[in-house]
Amino acid sequence: MNARTFDELLDAEYGNPGTPEREQFDADAAAFCLAETLKAERLKAGLTQEQLAERIGTKKTYISRLENG
Repeated sequence: MNARTFDELLDAEYGNPGTPEREQFDADAAAFCLAETLKAERLKAGLTQEQLAERIGTKKTYISRLENG
């Protein structure tokens, strides 16, 4: 693999933008980023998963599943 940039590496590994493989990678990457942001903000607020779940009207298991992908 002679990729020189990150975009070239992504193209080589997951296909060009618009291909099903690349679309799946992009969706997975976005979900991971969202989960990490949720966890970081929850921790910054000093909340447990259970406390966050109670505040937004869901269950702790749902928060856990989100944070763990």
